[in-house]
Amino acid sequence: MSSISEKRISILISGRGSNMEAFLKAERRGVLSGQVVRVISNRPDAAGLATASDAGVATTVVDHTLYESRGAFDAALAEAVKQDNPDVVVLAGFMRILTPVFIDAFVGKLVNVHPSLLPNYPGLNTHQRAIDNSDREAGATVHYVTNEIDGGPPILQVSVPIESGDDSDSLAARILDFEHVIFPEAVNWHLQGRLVHEADGAYLDGKKLPPTGSLWEWQA
Repeated sequence: MSSISEKRISILISGRGSNMEAFLKAERRGVLSGQVVRVISNRPDAAGLATASDAGVATTVVDHTLYESRGAFDAALAEAVKQDNPDVVVLAGFMRILTPVFIDAFVGKLVNVHPSLLPNYPGLNTHQRAIDNSDREAGATVHYVTNEIDGGPPILQVSVPIESGDDSDSLAARILDFEHVIFPEAVNWHLQGRLVHEADGAYLDGKKLPPTGSLWEWQA
């Protein structure tokens, strides 16, 4: 059985990878319970690839445009991830809808962050939808990934007030800062063995988490 320091993290990105950077920074600070062993992108021009490479992390491109179907791409992506035998696979701004071909290969250790207070607003345009609905709060949710889009068990959630004058861009930027905090924290729980994905939901320290996951507590 591998120790905490030997736990392996694979990260999937499609763009600049700001959440990926949060993991790399956490690792440099010594507060990440594992090592980022590879960053994989479906886009060869993803800016985050250079960031990862500069940090000494191996990178791989699996260009989705070279495959005739989602299934074929997902099979190739799964093979690229399997080479490192990761303990957790992190979707950090990976802008592809994954099929069971990929998800079923890593179920139980596939984690994403979604920019809403799940189960509210799965899918796209989450910040604008919250504003249009006159919500008082928005936020982000780290969750396990299943074959239901944005429907896997929530793990950790942060609630952020919607301020007067907010538009979708200002709200998104403010929430992103909190994503960088809660995403590595939730993944740490998984790597430490405190968090597991069971058939009926996510369990933290042996207790089933509520449908919204654990609420992140603001630090004074």
